[in-house]
Amino acid sequence: MRFSNEKYLPRLVDKNIDEYLKVFGALSVEGPKWCGKTWSASKHVKSAVYLDDEETRERALLDLNLILDEETPELIDEWHLVPKIWDKIRRKCDEDTEKGKYILTCSTELNDEKQKEIFHSGAGRIGKIKMYTMSLYESGDSTGEVSLTAMLEKKQKNLKVKIPTLQEIANLIIRGGWPSNIQVDKDKISIIPKSYIESILDKDINDEKRRDKNKMRMLIRSLARNESTIVSNQTLIKDIEEYETEDELIESRITLTDYLDVLDRLHIIENQEAYNENYRSKERIGKTPKRHFTDPSLACAALNLTSNKLMNDLKTFGFMFESIVERDLRIYIEYLGGHLYHFRDKITGLEVDSIIEFSDGDYAAIEIKLGYNGIEDAKKTLSRFYNNMIVKPKFMCIITGNFSAVVKDPETGIYIFPITALKP
Repeated sequence: MRFSNEKYLPRLVDKNIDEYLKVFGALSVEGPKWCGKTWSASKHVKSAVYLDDEETRERALLDLNLILDEETPELIDEWHLVPKIWDKIRRKCDEDTEKGKYILTCSTELNDEKQKEIFHSGAGRIGKIKMYTMSLYESGDSTGEVSLTAMLEKKQKNLKVKIPTLQEIANLIIRGGWPSNIQVDKDKISIIPKSYIESILDKDINDEKRRDKNKMRMLIRSLARNESTIVSNQTLIKDIEEYETEDELIESRITLTDYLDVLDRLHIIENQEAYNENYRSKERIGKTPKRHFTDPSLACAALNLTSNKLMNDLKTFGFMFESIVERDLRIYIEYLGGHLYHFRDKITGLEVDSIIEFSDGDYAAIEIKLGYNGIEDAKKTLSRFYNNMIVKPKFMCIITGNFSAVVKDPETGIYIFPITALKP
C-alpha cells in the first residue's frame, strides 16, 4: 500500500530522513497526529504496513515476521500499537550492516507500562527524528528571502519584501500548519484544530487509565490562556481544581503531573527551555521553561478564537504571534541541528523571547513583535542582553508581523524582518 505523492508539499524533514537512512538501520519519526509523518515517510520507502488496521495488527501480534517481510525500506506506521516491534526491528538491524531498512512512525510516546515491553533503547541502530506541523516556509506562506544561515554567515542582504497584513497573519495562526488545512477556505480553517482538540478529549487522553475529560479540557484551556508564557504549575492547578485541604492540594498536583505527561506524550505541548550559558550573573537566570502548544492553532481552538477575535484583542494576538514564530524557529533550528531556548533574568526582569543555538554552539538572540511600534523596545532589550553576555551572539534580530523589508539596523546591527520572509 502506498500514498500518492502527487500533491505532496516537500518538508524540511525530508532531507533529515534521507541523511538518517544512510546512517542507521532504522529510523523513528515522532510527532503529533496529522502533522504529516506518514505522508513524509512514505516518500522514502518501497513498502508500508499500517498497524492501525485491525487485521494487520492481529497478524503482527501473532508473529512479527508476518509484517516484516516486505521490500525495504519498509514503513511501519503507528508502531506503538504493537510495542514489541521495536526490539524486533533492533534485532533485524543487528543481522547485517545494511542501512535504512525501516521507518517507524508514531504519534504517541509509550507510557511507563508499555515501556516495560521494550528491552533495548535502539541506540546506534534506530535513529530518531522529531516532526512538527508545517512551518510558513514549508506551506508556501514565507518567501524565504531571509535565512538564519545567511545571517549567521553574515551574507544576508537588505531588501524590500511583501508586507503581510495583520488579518493575513491572524488567518495563518488560526489555520495552523496542518497539511490537510493548507488549502482549506478561510471561513473553514478553524474546523480541523477544533476537531483535533475534541479527538484528544474523547479518546487520546485515555490509555490503561481513564481521565476526567472536563479536567483535561480545563487544563488545555489554561495552557491556551498562558500560551507563550512562563506559567507555574500552581497557576495551572488553580485553573483546573478547587481545593480546601492539603490532601486535596497534593491530589491536584498528582493529577496535573499526570495530565501534562499525557499531553507531552501526545506531542501536544512543547517546552521551550531556558538558556543559561555565558551570562555574567548565572545565579539570576530563570530556569523555568516557556510553555507552548505544538501549533498555535490548538491554543486558539481551545479558546474558541477566530482571526477576527485576534484582531480585536491585540494582547492575545501578540502571544499567539509569538507562538507561531517560535514554532517556525523550532522547526528551522532543529533542521539545522540546533535547539530553541528562551532567556530571563529573574532580578532585572530582562527577557529575550528566543535564543537559537546552532550545532557548533554559536547562538543568536531574537525578539518577537507583532507590530512595528514594538521595534524600538526590542532593540533596547537585545542591546542590554548583548552587553551582559560573555560570549556574544553571532547575530540578533527582531521578527515582526507587518514589516516591509529585510534590513540590518545601521546603529545596532540588529536584523529586522517579517516572519513571512524567513527560512532556515
